[in-house]
Amino acid sequence: MKIPLGFSFAGVSAGIKVKRPDLALVLSELPAVAAGCFTRSKSRAACVDWNVARLPRTDARAIVANSGNANCLSGEEGVLANQRMASSVADALGVPVDAVLTCSTGVIGVPLPHGKVAAAVPGLIAKLGQDPAPAAEAILTTDTCTKLASREIFLGGDRVRIAGIAKGSGMIHPNMATMLAFLVTDAAIDVTVLDAILRGAVDETFNMVSVDRDTSTNDQVLVLANGMAENDPITRRDSPEAQTFAAAIVDLCKELARTIAGDGEGAQHLVTVTVRGAEDLTTARSLARAVTESNLSKAAFFGTDPNWGRVLAAIGARASEQHIRFDPGVTSVRMQNVLVFAQGKPQPFDADALRALLRGEEVFVDVEVGDGPGEATAWGCDLSYDYVRINADYAAVLVDPEGPVRRDPSLDHKTPELKADTLVQALRYIERFAGTRAVIKYGGAAMVRADLKDRFAEDVRLLQAVGLRPIIVHGGGPEISRTLEQMGQTSEFVDGLRVTDAGSLKIVEMVLTGQINKEVVASLARAGTKAVGLSGKDGGLIEARKMNMPPGKDLGYVGEVARVDPDVLELLLGKGYIPVISPIGLGKDGSTYNINADTVAAEVAVACGARKLIYLTDVAGILSNGLLVSEMSAEELEARMRDGTVTGGMLPKAASILRALEGGVETVHIIDGRVPHNVVAELFTSRGVGTMIRAGAPKEGEEFPMS
Repeated sequence: MKIPLGFSFAGVSAGIKVKRPDLALVLSELPAVAAGCFTRSKSRAACVDWNVARLPRTDARAIVANSGNANCLSGEEGVLANQRMASSVADALGVPVDAVLTCSTGVIGVPLPHGKVAAAVPGLIAKLGQDPAPAAEAILTTDTCTKLASREIFLGGDRVRIAGIAKGSGMIHPNMATMLAFLVTDAAIDVTVLDAILRGAVDETFNMVSVDRDTSTNDQVLVLANGMAENDPITRRDSPEAQTFAAAIVDLCKELARTIAGDGEGAQHLVTVTVRGAEDLTTARSLARAVTESNLSKAAFFGTDPNWGRVLAAIGARASEQHIRFDPGVTSVRMQNVLVFAQGKPQPFDADALRALLRGEEVFVDVEVGDGPGEATAWGCDLSYDYVRINADYAAVLVDPEGPVRRDPSLDHKTPELKADTLVQALRYIERFAGTRAVIKYGGAAMVRADLKDRFAEDVRLLQAVGLRPIIVHGGGPEISRTLEQMGQTSEFVDGLRVTDAGSLKIVEMVLTGQINKEVVASLARAGTKAVGLSGKDGGLIEARKMNMPPGKDLGYVGEVARVDPDVLELLLGKGYIPVISPIGLGKDGSTYNINADTVAAEVAVACGARKLIYLTDVAGILSNGLLVSEMSAEELEARMRDGTVTGGMLPKAASILRALEGGVETVHIIDGRVPHNVVAELFTSRGVGTMIRAGAPKEGEEFPMS
């Protein structure tokens, strides 16, 4: 990131949340001009009232923010707690208390435990540094990822940097700021110009985001500008320098806004809706938001249903409510750039193909409503089962004023019939799998997103608790690529395999064995399991040989498995440990080889006599015309490889699946690692959630066993 001069950041745990950072600080070395945009809710938090009374101003020094507790609607005690939070930071920094801005986010109705905040402030200040990530993490609530962005521009030859962090996942709806965001810049700019630019940017970006049509009590966007870039001060809103600066602010805010929408609670898809041809900008914005705010449309997006009727129904209702001229006869609708409606009637399209396109991470809806000049884009997300689950839990959160947030155990008794049915259904699978081995290839988003890492570890713990003996083989391709790029090296792939020379091999081994392997072991330990990290070089586990390739396709130190010696795995499994294997092998000549993790998983499964091999991926499974194939035989998979349906990076995976089945593994499962607890859902439910492949086709009258 491009960090503006004179700013530092920190994030620590004050004990407001359980074992997670919950107190953040942003500090300007010099007094900064500051402006803000705030929620329009009449139920405002104490921090909002504090900042509204102090902005805009020219001598701001810091922003202190806590998460886990909104400190809202908690009476005079909450007002006093907010003031004490500001005073604690001001006293420790030696700055005026009015120069400290405050923010809170979390559970409503409980005063902030200011004693814990005050005790954490010295440690918070001691952690100040140039990296904004700790502060970005400390403001999260139900978010699944940190949200950061930066830009660099030149004003009159002077370099100016802008950076921003944000949080937002639920209670996101257009009505001023719609979440928390802190922007900092080293630009020299007049406070009134800064205020005007911020308000324009918020209207165009954050106010065009909706997750659930609920406006928070604590929404704020704050900006600090300390002038340390030493550019000629921007004093006029209509100057070229102001236009350049404003464009950069809008661009940065747009990136943060899109990230917030895509991280909506339980969301699987970012939804981008663009309306063109409206009478004016205000009308276009309202109609675009009508679609992102429609629960029926959001549910259809979750189900990858190309239901254009719900899009037009939402727009028609909004037009009626706001007396907007709207004629379906001149309106067209495109989804993923496929024309589905025009000239007042549906247009022919391949529904299965469009469903496949709608499975992507981002859904695009483009609506042309006429030939007017108004055009606007709104961002939202789909509406999933998990949104209800998250907010059903959130409503029952209890907060001890002197302790951390905790869950109400009475939630366990909300739906006993459903829980009993689930347990009974799972019992037959638990009995069937007790004592058997299952190899899990761990990769994709499940290895990146913090929430998915935790859910995966919980799944593995459950598998072990009910008698399975899991073995984990992990990948790490994206992290390897990032590390190589940071070190000035590029990644080259041939048939889905990374070309690995002697120099990059050291980096590959460092990332796989020294970093990722230890992170997986630590995650499992936090979940309450005992795991041991290994590379294929340990204990003679994987003997490798150089991969044979056609002339002109030398992959360097890329190997294939010559032999797996399962003795060390048997020893660990017998003692109750979960082996975690990085895909590095050792040749007879002592050479180290990078091996495709899918291949290693298959060979380990064969050598250990595993009954199941599970691949966590970033797709729902194997698709046919956009629809999930729940069951497939090895012969069908081979046919797809021959006809070119399976290509590129899927080829090594498909080959490893066939190898596992040939070697005696009963079933191989491909599941979407982006969905929490999919491992358990695939193994312990009658329908499963991904694609299951087995060696032969079912006999006449026989069905595939789903697990």
